[in-house]
Amino acid sequence: MWFDGELVDPDDARVGLTTHALHYGSGVFEGIRAYATRDGAAVFRLADHLERMRKGAALLGIAFDAAIATDAILATLRANRQRDAYVRPLAWVGAGGFGLDVADHAQHLMVATTPTTVHLGGVRTRLGVSPWRRNPARSLPPLKLCGAYVNSILAKREAKSRGYDEALFVDDDGFVVECTGANVFAVSGDRIVAIEHADALPGITRDTLVALSGAECRAMSLAELRDADEVFVCGTAAEVAPIASLEGREYGAGPVARELAALYARVVRGDAAAPSAWLTAA
Repeated sequence: MWFDGELVDPDDARVGLTTHALHYGSGVFEGIRAYATRDGAAVFRLADHLERMRKGAALLGIAFDAAIATDAILATLRANRQRDAYVRPLAWVGAGGFGLDVADHAQHLMVATTPTTVHLGGVRTRLGVSPWRRNPARSLPPLKLCGAYVNSILAKREAKSRGYDEALFVDDDGFVVECTGANVFAVSGDRIVAIEHADALPGITRDTLVALSGAECRAMSLAELRDADEVFVCGTAAEVAPIASLEGREYGAGPVARELAALYARVVRGDAAAPSAWLTAA
């Protein structure tokens, strides 16, 4: 892995027990994917991921250089000789006192890459509506801030305790927000809707699928989602995952999700037309 400027054995990387991020979640991360293409490994939409990470780092006062992070990611992929991989960059506030002030603490950056794992298992998923509410954007901006994901952990645990695979967040007015780590799409007839909500992460995979499908972006109530012909979710780790059921409401086989999943797979591997900036050679 890459840690503060050099490639190291993961067992040799150490952080102190007073690390601020360990106690308070004062860090920012991204989930990124590299894919095998005919021209070698390529990282999908790397610049977009790192720009989102920069925004989160700025809020926490963490110095973040996208060029350094890019070099670190590419170096780690090469060192691990990985083509299909999940990439996790993490910037965080380091050791110091136990107060909330992050000033004068050390700052760190790491990159780890692992063989690809698919969030939600790449199979049709059973959704449960969470009794928890998503962090409101007026309290926590919808970025990949480490501490914010305790909200997702609570929702996921509750959904699994009831036999579901994943949790769906809705707001107090009954509008769909997102899942614990994925954005939501609905299909009714020939209309594809990318569900939009101020509290939802501005997903890069979501943006990709909107560009590929021409989906309408708008808010949607839980009632309308239940009436949809087809529901699927998406994210860097999940890619395109069809939803089998929502609290007992069964959905169809998901032909639109299958078609989009196949197109997305071709795009990320350089086998379909897409903006050249979307693929960064490793």
